[in-house]
Amino acid sequence: MSPYDPSAFPPFAVTVDLVVLTVRRHALCALAVRRGESPFQGRWALPGGFVRDDEDLSAAAARELVEETGLCAHDRDTPVQANGAHLEQLATYGDPKRDPRMRVVSVAHLALAPDLPAPRAGGDAKSARWAPVEALLHQGGYGREGEQAAPLAFDHAQILADGVERARSKIEYSSLATAFCPPEFTVGELRRVYEAVWGVVLDPRNFHRKVTGTPGFLVPTGGTTTRQGGRPAQLFRAGGATLLNPPMLRPEV
Repeated sequence: MSPYDPSAFPPFAVTVDLVVLTVRRHALCALAVRRGESPFQGRWALPGGFVRDDEDLSAAAARELVEETGLCAHDRDTPVQANGAHLEQLATYGDPKRDPRMRVVSVAHLALAPDLPAPRAGGDAKSARWAPVEALLHQGGYGREGEQAAPLAFDHAQILADGVERARSKIEYSSLATAFCPPEFTVGELRRVYEAVWGVVLDPRNFHRKVTGTPGFLVPTGGTTTRQGGRPAQLFRAGGATLLNPPMLRPEV
């Protein structure tokens, strides 16, 4: 057997890209940044960056999340806290031609958080904004008012589509939907998360019966709120269940 020769293998870089999803104005939105440097200068893209020599993938994703949003990744087994976000690895993308600079493999991560404030641009990003995922994934490309629409940079449209589908499917059988909610929330607020992520309208009474009847899904806090208007609504927090039985099946559209 021939000895291992590192020079026989071409070097390549590793990046992390983030699909950061939140619900704003009852719509599922993703964080997009306008690239300030080549390649794809001026085009919209997902936030992300190169993995440093001294960090693993999860640390790189958590660092990029803090830099881009100010959010800290929280333990997936605990409910979302203030200034916290659910962060999980999504998929790996390694098409040799995905980056014109060199061979770059990207390990994408999915981040979910409650309604977030206006983002701040950092690194090589000229500007950053929350945009509805349907607009970002539009067949003709994405552009703000007065801009020429163009597809997202690199293969970020595929990464975003994969991240959205991951979120849509996981809230069927897990308690992940609560990651879009503040630590204490109403059933109505949770229902609007499902409606925004799935893009459907759900029957309020049927939804209330399902989520409150699923063991370990929601835990009453003992408090109420009128922040949605109308009569006081009961407040809940996420329970300890990670898998829902029975699942919340997505309506066929």
